[in-house]
Amino acid sequence: MYIEDEELRTLYRDASKDHLDNLEAGFLHLEKHPDDLAKLKDMLRATHSLKGDSRMLGVQDAETLTHQLEDLLSSVEQGERRLTPAFYDCLYQGLDAIRKIAHEAVTGEPSNVSVFHVLAQLMNAGEATEPESNDSELDESQMGADADPSFYSDKTEITTTPTFTLTEGLEEIGQLAPEVVTLEKTLSKTDEPNDNFNQSYQIDTVRVPSSKLDTLITQAGELAVTKRRVARRMDNIDKVLLFWESWTRDSLANHLAFDDIDLQTDAKALAPLQTFQQLTEERLDQLGSLLKQLRSNASEDSARLDTLSNSLESDILKLRQLPLSSMFSLFPRMVRDLAKQQGKTINLVIEGGDVQADKRILEEMKAPLTHLIRNAIDHGVETPSERIAMGKCPTATIWLKAYQQGSHIEIVVVDDGRGLSPESIKRTAVRRGLYTEAELAKLSTEQIQDLIFIPGFSTRNAVTEISGRGVGLDVVRVNVEHLKGTIQVKSSPGQGCTFQFILNTSLATASALIVEVNQTAYALPVEFVEVMMRVDHQEIFTLEGSPTINFQGAPLSVVRLTELLNLPVSVATSATPSQVSIAQQSIPCVVLKVGSERLGIFVDELVDQQDIVLKPHSKLLKRVRNIAGATILGAGDVCIVLSPQDLIQSVRGKVVETVTTDWEPIISQPRVLLVEDSIPIRTQVRRILEGAGYQVTTATDGLDGFNKLQEEETFDVIVSDVEMPNLSGLELTERIRQEAKYEDLPIILVTTLAQDDDKQRGVDAGANAYITKGDFDQNLLINTLRSLI
Repeated sequence: MYIEDEELRTLYRDASKDHLDNLEAGFLHLEKHPDDLAKLKDMLRATHSLKGDSRMLGVQDAETLTHQLEDLLSSVEQGERRLTPAFYDCLYQGLDAIRKIAHEAVTGEPSNVSVFHVLAQLMNAGEATEPESNDSELDESQMGADADPSFYSDKTEITTTPTFTLTEGLEEIGQLAPEVVTLEKTLSKTDEPNDNFNQSYQIDTVRVPSSKLDTLITQAGELAVTKRRVARRMDNIDKVLLFWESWTRDSLANHLAFDDIDLQTDAKALAPLQTFQQLTEERLDQLGSLLKQLRSNASEDSARLDTLSNSLESDILKLRQLPLSSMFSLFPRMVRDLAKQQGKTINLVIEGGDVQADKRILEEMKAPLTHLIRNAIDHGVETPSERIAMGKCPTATIWLKAYQQGSHIEIVVVDDGRGLSPESIKRTAVRRGLYTEAELAKLSTEQIQDLIFIPGFSTRNAVTEISGRGVGLDVVRVNVEHLKGTIQVKSSPGQGCTFQFILNTSLATASALIVEVNQTAYALPVEFVEVMMRVDHQEIFTLEGSPTINFQGAPLSVVRLTELLNLPVSVATSATPSQVSIAQQSIPCVVLKVGSERLGIFVDELVDQQDIVLKPHSKLLKRVRNIAGATILGAGDVCIVLSPQDLIQSVRGKVVETVTTDWEPIISQPRVLLVEDSIPIRTQVRRILEGAGYQVTTATDGLDGFNKLQEEETFDVIVSDVEMPNLSGLELTERIRQEAKYEDLPIILVTTLAQDDDKQRGVDAGANAYITKGDFDQNLLINTLRSLI
């Protein structure tokens, strides 16, 4: 199998080499330190990653063999197999076979590997501590390609029997002696063990950790700021030159005055003054020459620094930039599989894959885009029968588009499904106590649609596995804002939904508008500034108790920046109409636009527009209301960078967080009822939850959990196992949902049952999220909890 995509081919080449090298080094380490369980776990992670990479890129032979290696290592970890020299020999030969298959996937050169024989050898590898009845049987699911017997017919070469098929081989694996099926058959007759060492050694690429690139990008940004500071020094030199010219004119005037006095007085008396005047003129001439030379040299150096800085910054940024196609290529297979699972017909249209963006943007946008596409497939797009009944084409379409717009990129996810239901959103907002019906009546359609980004907001009573395991769209917005971007949603009921992301192509520097209030400078990201203007006092009026102006034919709420930042009111923005003639005729106003929302902010002065390097908060401060970070201006002053999103939320009065730290617990300490019959798992999960700031009450089984719920009735969420004595987790969930007072109580099921029908039973029982222990991640559990409470 040859990977057609050049970029994916390169990525697989590097990643597979790393994993295989780590595995080989790990085997060597375990031969000397067989009791090192930590190293064994590292190797299990490496095999799991290599298996996933191979599966994603369709290198199924490598996936099959790596899966078998993973099983063998897992059996060692569980004490089912012993590490022996013969066992290690098999593992090394298995690695060699995978390495050849990976080489074929990257170069297209035939690997000449018989996957069937390699599997047979691995299946007979090592010695089991206890007899295993299934040692002679091979799980067909490991063979890939849906266990199709003809899968390897054109890829493998079975030398023992030319007409041997994979199915026949499976029946006889248990009867083949290990010495008959040897891994030497995976090598061609012309291969020699040390051939690789005879090849010329050449390094075509150098892999650099992304952290080093991040450091270089930050330093390049600092260099750009320094470049602008050096340019400002030219202004200082010009001021000195103006001072020298003024001094020279004064000296010339003095010289003429001395000439007039010389005609009227004794020349000897004026001799010292004339000498001083002459010396001053000579030194002024020398100073002028030095200043002009300094300015000329500084101008050349500044221009040279400007050119080099721009080139260096551009080249470093290009090192991290990749085409969006490297991320977009992950979605066609996902859409195909999920659509098939849902019984829907969906056409995915991708445009703009050649647009370049920072590697970090690609990494951090993968999860939000995956979440939105899964949501669209799960409950955005209708079934073919529903679409036909609505007069639509039975095949739904999801568009994934990208555009380059100056220094920004725009990513759009569009579907032609059922769209958002404003009425459903309103009912959920009222039920969750977020708004009253009177408050909702004042909101525009765009503001109502934006409510879906509130933490924990969901119009569904049960969260399915496809639509994100209970993780809401607030996580999508947080990820986007972390990239200094914005997200906007537009929807037409029955017509579809559109999510629009606007992101900066570079994360190193940003353009900012510098404003001033109370003689202190603050920075506002330019991408959120719609317009700057001056507003007369007479234009301000009150609407529904809030200061308002008329902007583009519509009312626009305005507020003083000092008020938002809890600063003393400045004289400039607080002048009454009677004081206008004395203070100023108008007030500077900055109109911010975040998504569909606008806000006018009054400031004292509009100072400048600069490119800045954003300095994040200290690690002790996870989030500070209205503040995105800080920067150092060209003049060397520290300047606070404001968050336009927070400023608008502050006006709406919906800000929840102010200052939190990474080490302090959640202030409100939500109560969790943990239902788990396994003592080790119960202890581990309890520690995880308490470490995250939750107050935990434990129950030993479903019946004990239900009794404790009845006794206290103050729990905010339930986390439960499924398979338990007395009352299973499914039965517990069904019993809880039978009582109306627990209708909105979130329930999370955590279990080893990972089949689709198991998950569906959890959803049908009324669970809000279903997490399998096989891929359990404590961050997933905590994020799910926070999204549901």
